[in-house]
Amino acid sequence: MQLRVLCFGRLRELVASAIAVEMPAGATVGDLWQTLRERHAALAPYEGAIAIAVNQEFAASSRVLIEGDEVALLPPVSGGMGEELPLISIHARLQTEAIAPAAILAEIKAGEDGAVCLFDGIVRNHTRNRRTLYLVYESYPAMAIAEMEKLAREALERFAIREVRMAHRVGRLEIGETSVLIAVASAHRGAAFDACRWVIDSLKKTVPVWKKEYFEDGAVWADGEPFPPEASL
Repeated sequence: MQLRVLCFGRLRELVASAIAVEMPAGATVGDLWQTLRERHAALAPYEGAIAIAVNQEFAASSRVLIEGDEVALLPPVSGGMGEELPLISIHARLQTEAIAPAAILAEIKAGEDGAVCLFDGIVRNHTRNRRTLYLVYESYPAMAIAEMEKLAREALERFAIREVRMAHRVGRLEIGETSVLIAVASAHRGAAFDACRWVIDSLKKTVPVWKKEYFEDGAVWADGEPFPPEASL
Protein backbone atom coordinates (compact mmCIF):
# COMPACT_ATOMS: atom_id res chain seq x y z
CA MET A 1 0.00 0.00 0.00
CA GLN A 2 1.08 3.58 -0.59
CA LEU A 3 1.12 6.18 2.19
CA ARG A 4 1.65 9.93 2.00
CA VAL A 5 4.05 11.09 4.72
CA LEU A 6 4.26 14.78 5.63
CA CYS A 7 7.14 16.29 7.61
CA PHE A 8 7.05 19.54 9.54
CA GLY A 9 9.45 21.91 11.28
CA ARG A 10 13.05 20.73 11.39
CA LEU A 11 12.03 17.30 10.09
CA ARG A 12 11.02 18.87 6.79
CA GLU A 13 14.56 20.15 6.37
CA LEU A 14 16.03 16.73 7.19
CA VAL A 15 13.78 14.69 4.89
CA ALA A 16 11.30 16.59 2.67
CA SER A 17 7.92 18.27 2.95
CA ALA A 18 6.12 15.20 1.63
CA ILE A 19 7.19 11.73 0.50
CA ALA A 20 5.39 8.62 -0.76
CA VAL A 21 6.19 5.39 1.09
CA GLU A 22 5.24 1.85 0.09
CA MET A 23 4.41 -0.45 3.01
CA PRO A 24 3.02 -3.99 3.14
CA ALA A 25 -0.63 -4.53 4.03
CA GLY A 26 -1.17 -4.64 7.77
CA ALA A 27 1.80 -2.38 8.57
CA THR A 28 1.51 -0.30 11.71
CA VAL A 29 2.62 3.22 12.60
CA GLY A 30 5.60 1.66 14.40
CA ASP A 31 6.54 -0.32 11.28
CA LEU A 32 6.41 2.84 9.19
CA TRP A 33 8.62 4.70 11.66
CA GLN A 34 11.25 1.96 11.54
CA THR A 35 11.19 2.04 7.72
CA LEU A 36 11.62 5.80 7.70
CA ARG A 37 14.50 5.60 10.19
CA GLU A 38 16.28 3.08 7.98
CA ARG A 39 15.86 5.24 4.90
CA HIS A 40 16.63 8.58 6.57
CA ALA A 41 19.40 8.27 9.15
CA ALA A 42 18.89 11.90 10.23
CA LEU A 43 15.62 10.84 11.89
CA ALA A 44 17.32 8.48 14.37
CA PRO A 45 18.00 11.14 17.06
CA TYR A 46 14.27 11.91 17.19
CA GLU A 47 13.30 8.45 18.47
CA GLY A 48 10.96 9.02 21.42
CA ALA A 49 10.74 12.77 20.81
CA ILE A 50 8.29 13.01 17.93
CA ALA A 51 4.64 12.12 17.50
CA ILE A 52 2.88 10.66 14.49
CA ALA A 53 -0.55 11.72 13.32
CA VAL A 54 -2.70 9.70 10.95
CA ASN A 55 -5.37 11.59 9.06
CA GLN A 56 -4.85 14.58 11.39
CA GLU A 57 -5.21 12.71 14.68
CA PHE A 58 -2.45 11.56 17.04
CA ALA A 59 -1.83 7.84 16.53
CA ALA A 60 -0.23 5.12 18.68
CA SER A 61 2.58 3.01 17.23
CA SER A 62 0.25 0.00 17.19
CA ARG A 63 -2.28 1.60 14.84
CA VAL A 64 -2.71 -0.36 11.61
CA LEU A 65 -2.38 1.75 8.47
CA ILE A 66 -4.47 1.45 5.33
CA GLU A 67 -4.05 2.51 1.70
CA GLY A 68 -4.26 6.27 1.23
CA ASP A 69 -3.63 7.28 4.86
CA GLU A 70 -2.00 10.68 5.36
CA VAL A 71 0.72 10.33 7.96
CA ALA A 72 2.47 13.30 9.56
CA LEU A 73 5.76 13.33 11.47
CA LEU A 74 5.51 15.97 14.19
CA PRO A 75 8.55 17.28 16.10
CA PRO A 76 7.87 18.76 19.56
CA VAL A 77 5.70 21.82 19.02
CA SER A 78 6.93 25.34 19.77
CA GLY A 79 4.60 27.53 18.81
CA GLY A 80 2.21 25.26 7.00
CA MET A 81 1.26 28.06 5.81
CA GLY A 82 -1.12 27.34 2.96
CA GLU A 83 -3.82 28.54 0.63
CA GLU A 84 -6.58 27.35 2.97
CA LEU A 85 -5.78 29.92 5.66
CA PRO A 86 -7.43 31.36 7.59
CA LEU A 87 -9.02 28.30 9.12
CA ILE A 88 -11.85 29.09 11.51
CA SER A 89 -13.76 26.90 13.95
CA ILE A 90 -16.35 27.86 16.57
CA HIS A 91 -13.75 28.87 19.18
CA ALA A 92 -10.46 29.07 17.28
CA ARG A 93 -8.74 30.67 14.33
CA LEU A 94 -5.46 29.95 12.51
CA GLN A 95 -4.39 32.88 10.36
CA THR A 96 -1.63 34.64 8.48
CA GLU A 97 -2.96 38.15 9.05
CA ALA A 98 -2.30 40.15 12.22
CA ILE A 99 -4.29 39.19 15.33
CA ALA A 100 -6.42 42.01 16.76
CA PRO A 101 -6.61 41.50 20.57
CA ALA A 102 -9.02 44.40 21.10
CA ALA A 103 -11.48 42.98 18.58
CA ILE A 104 -11.42 39.52 20.19
CA LEU A 105 -11.82 41.05 23.66
CA ALA A 106 -14.84 43.08 22.51
CA GLU A 107 -16.35 40.01 20.83
CA ILE A 108 -16.12 37.73 23.85
CA LYS A 109 -17.46 40.06 26.55
CA ALA A 110 -21.04 39.60 27.79
CA GLY A 111 -23.20 41.07 30.53
CA GLU A 112 -22.99 37.99 32.76
CA ASP A 113 -19.18 38.07 32.87
CA GLY A 114 -17.25 39.31 35.88
CA ALA A 115 -13.87 38.80 34.23
CA VAL A 116 -12.15 38.23 30.91
CA CYS A 117 -8.61 36.87 31.12
CA LEU A 118 -6.46 37.57 28.08
CA PHE A 119 -3.13 35.93 27.23
CA ASP A 120 -1.30 37.83 24.49
CA GLY A 121 1.84 36.02 23.36
CA ILE A 122 4.15 38.42 21.53
CA VAL A 123 7.41 38.16 19.60
CA ARG A 124 10.30 39.36 21.75
CA ASN A 125 13.58 40.78 20.46
CA HIS A 126 15.94 38.22 22.02
CA THR A 127 16.37 34.57 23.01
CA ARG A 128 19.16 33.44 25.34
CA ASN A 129 21.18 36.62 24.74
CA ARG A 130 20.85 36.43 20.94
CA ARG A 131 19.13 39.30 19.16
CA THR A 132 16.04 38.10 17.30
CA LEU A 133 15.26 39.68 13.93
CA TYR A 134 11.93 37.95 13.26
CA LEU A 135 10.14 34.60 13.61
CA VAL A 136 8.50 32.25 11.14
CA TYR A 137 5.71 29.96 12.34
CA GLU A 138 4.73 26.82 10.43
CA SER A 139 1.78 24.54 11.13
CA TYR A 140 -0.08 21.43 10.09
CA PRO A 141 -3.19 23.55 9.40
CA ALA A 142 -6.15 21.16 9.51
CA MET A 143 -4.83 19.33 12.55
CA ALA A 144 -3.84 22.57 14.31
CA ILE A 145 -7.32 24.08 14.09
CA ALA A 146 -8.90 20.78 15.18
CA GLU A 147 -6.62 20.55 18.23
CA MET A 148 -7.30 24.18 19.16
CA GLU A 149 -11.04 23.62 18.97
CA LYS A 150 -10.67 20.45 21.06
CA LEU A 151 -8.80 22.40 23.75
CA ALA A 152 -11.45 25.11 23.82
CA ARG A 153 -14.24 22.57 24.27
CA GLU A 154 -12.31 20.74 26.99
CA ALA A 155 -11.70 24.02 28.83
CA LEU A 156 -15.44 24.75 28.77
CA GLU A 157 -16.06 21.36 30.39
CA ARG A 158 -13.23 21.49 32.95
CA PHE A 159 -13.61 25.05 34.25
CA ALA A 160 -16.47 27.27 35.40
CA ILE A 161 -16.19 29.58 32.40
CA ARG A 162 -18.68 30.84 29.85
CA GLU A 163 -16.62 31.23 26.68
CA VAL A 164 -13.17 30.76 25.11
CA ARG A 165 -11.57 32.27 22.01
CA MET A 166 -8.11 31.59 20.62
CA ALA A 167 -6.13 32.71 17.59
CA HIS A 168 -2.70 31.67 16.31
CA ARG A 169 -0.56 33.31 13.63
CA VAL A 170 1.56 31.49 11.08
CA GLY A 171 4.03 32.90 8.60
CA ARG A 172 6.56 35.65 9.27
CA LEU A 173 6.09 37.70 12.44
CA GLU A 174 7.99 40.84 13.37
CA ILE A 175 9.13 41.92 16.84
CA GLY A 176 6.17 43.01 18.99
CA GLU A 177 3.50 41.22 16.95
CA THR A 178 1.03 38.84 18.57
CA SER A 179 1.73 35.19 17.79
CA VAL A 180 -1.03 33.60 19.88
CA LEU A 181 -3.98 35.00 21.80
CA ILE A 182 -6.24 33.27 24.33
CA ALA A 183 -9.34 34.95 25.77
CA VAL A 184 -11.47 33.37 28.51
CA ALA A 185 -14.71 34.85 29.89
CA SER A 186 -16.21 33.86 33.24
CA ALA A 187 -18.38 35.13 36.05
CA HIS A 188 -15.38 34.91 38.39
CA ARG A 189 -11.72 35.81 37.87
CA GLY A 190 -10.28 32.65 39.45
CA ALA A 191 -11.84 30.33 36.87
CA ALA A 192 -10.85 32.67 34.05
CA PHE A 193 -7.19 32.76 35.18
CA ASP A 194 -7.04 28.99 35.68
CA ALA A 195 -8.61 28.17 32.34
CA CYS A 196 -6.50 30.65 30.42
CA ARG A 197 -3.28 29.23 31.89
CA TRP A 198 -4.39 25.66 31.17
CA VAL A 199 -5.30 26.44 27.55
CA ILE A 200 -2.00 28.13 26.64
CA ASP A 201 0.07 25.47 28.45
CA SER A 202 -1.85 22.68 26.69
CA LEU A 203 -1.67 24.42 23.31
CA LYS A 204 2.12 24.55 23.55
CA LYS A 205 2.22 20.76 23.97
CA THR A 206 -0.37 19.45 21.51
CA VAL A 207 -1.17 21.94 18.72
CA PRO A 208 1.15 21.29 15.73
CA VAL A 209 2.74 24.70 15.27
CA TRP A 210 6.51 25.18 14.99
CA LYS A 211 8.67 28.27 15.38
CA LYS A 212 11.88 29.14 13.55
CA GLU A 213 13.87 31.99 15.06
CA TYR A 214 15.98 34.22 12.83
CA PHE A 215 18.93 35.88 14.57
CA GLU A 216 21.68 38.22 13.44
CA ASP A 217 24.03 35.23 13.23
CA GLY A 218 21.75 32.50 11.85
CA ALA A 219 18.43 30.71 12.27
CA VAL A 220 17.26 27.73 14.35
CA TRP A 221 14.05 25.84 15.03
CA ALA A 222 12.94 26.51 18.59
CA ASP A 223 13.04 23.54 20.95
CA GLY A 224 9.48 22.46 21.63
CA GLU A 225 7.90 20.96 24.72
CA PRO A 226 7.58 17.15 24.86
CA PHE A 227 4.34 15.64 23.60
CA PRO A 228 2.12 13.98 26.20
CA PRO A 229 3.26 10.35 26.71
CA GLU A 230 0.17 8.94 24.97
CA ALA A 231 1.00 10.92 21.80
CA SER A 232 4.70 10.11 21.54
CA LEU A 233 6.38 7.23 19.74
